[in-house]
Amino acid sequence: MQKTISFLFAVILLLCSQVNAQKILYSEPDRDDARTLNFEVIGKMNGNILIYKNYQNTHFITVLDAEMKLLEKNKLDFITDKIQDVDLIQYPDFVYLFYQYQKRNIYYAMVAKLDAKGKIIDKPVLLDTTTDVNNNNTTKIYTLLNSENKQQLMLLKISTKNDRSHILTTLLYNKSLNLQKRSRIVVPMPERNDFLTEFALDNEGDLVCLKGSGTAQNDNINKISLISKTANADTVMSRDLKITGIYLDDIRLKLDNANKHYVVCSFYSKQRRGNIEGLYYTVWDKFQNKALNTLNAVFTDEFRSDAKSDGNLKTAFNDFFLKNIILKKDGGFFIAAEAAYSTTKGNTMTRWDYLYGSPYYSGMNMDYYSYNSPLGYYPWGRYNSFSNNTVTRYFADNVVLLSFNAAGKVEWSNVIRKEQFDDNTDNFIGYGILNTGDKAHFLFNIQDKRTTTLTDQSLSPDGQIDRNPTFKNVENGYEFMPRHAKQVGARQMVVPCQFRGATCFAKIEF
Repeated sequence: MQKTISFLFAVILLLCSQVNAQKILYSEPDRDDARTLNFEVIGKMNGNILIYKNYQNTHFITVLDAEMKLLEKNKLDFITDKIQDVDLIQYPDFVYLFYQYQKRNIYYAMVAKLDAKGKIIDKPVLLDTTTDVNNNNTTKIYTLLNSENKQQLMLLKISTKNDRSHILTTLLYNKSLNLQKRSRIVVPMPERNDFLTEFALDNEGDLVCLKGSGTAQNDNINKISLISKTANADTVMSRDLKITGIYLDDIRLKLDNANKHYVVCSFYSKQRRGNIEGLYYTVWDKFQNKALNTLNAVFTDEFRSDAKSDGNLKTAFNDFFLKNIILKKDGGFFIAAEAAYSTTKGNTMTRWDYLYGSPYYSGMNMDYYSYNSPLGYYPWGRYNSFSNNTVTRYFADNVVLLSFNAAGKVEWSNVIRKEQFDDNTDNFIGYGILNTGDKAHFLFNIQDKRTTTLTDQSLSPDGQIDRNPTFKNVENGYEFMPRHAKQVGARQMVVPCQFRGATCFAKIEF
């Protein structure tokens, strides 16, 4: 009898733990928001959730309480011009809002400091201007970089008027926005297809980026250099990375501040425009100024078959793009790559249709170019025009995972299987990641006929993938955008969603 009672008690505890595994709270849809609303989840401050919203020339900060009820909606009246770009950096007790706009032929870079309710503190501050800008310019000129600890901030612009040498202008600030160093640096670009990409700022205020050289426009990369500028320097240092008999594609840079390493990753092929053979990576030591490991991890047929169960094994990785490089404390890392492509009127857009391999690369305008990190999607996704009869279908399929130890050896590999598509927008496909310390939770939508279900698959440090139970209290009519989600706590994530065409937000507690 005692054993029976103990067993029943254990079952009750198990059921209770499953019921309380996730809790979802929804905000009320704001009927004043447009369907094509731009938004970004800023984060949590004083227990409240802050969200930036923009439609045309109107900008707001929405404040939601712990129950996702609307507390305040503050209009950012100090933005009076049509702006080109917004960047938001959150601190424990305030938010920096950086914005850019153009008046006639002068381009302005501004910053405003907001309190925990999204209201401006003091007045906006002018950081820099650029003159003689083409009146037809429609893209941003400045790129904002911040270090991992948010103690270093940098404003960067790159002039491309001379295609043989690009001019980098950098403004390095501390957390209080005191200017520490302004530099104007000439970077030689001797080859016709040289380009700069993957700009990053480390915790010491040093600027790092990659310079690649392609064999032709929209072709593979056969040369890559690591470029760095120390915080107080007015020159850059360039070091060629070792590449032997391979062509790179979709190159990425990740800074390991804890171990003072720079991790460079790329898919590679053995011939121009060839099939993806494996993953190239270099781990560079900042202070020793040398490569610790440079290896080519060849994808086996077994891994290829696991990554893409149908089709030719040789072409299995041709649709995959690097999405995440996640560092480990011991100096190792693991990567996540997702299969992504699109079709328009029967024409499939593959990696060869994108500049240097990535569909998220930010291209150049006439005199300047700006950089957006392609490790994450744009804050509010891509929409195709609805003003014509063209339908663009976006696809996002399997996610492959590879883990490397500090010595550069493959520890494990695995695959998260999914098939997703949507027409005219990619907002509802892809995935978001919640890191709970012991596991990484991958959230994405599963499509079954006309029903879409939000699902959670968790990855343990040893590479084991667990398919967790579907969310129990997902209300009908809500369409989630997990790839725009943001982690706001140790086990909390805010996921944008739509309800009957209106944008709202869901807070998920694990």
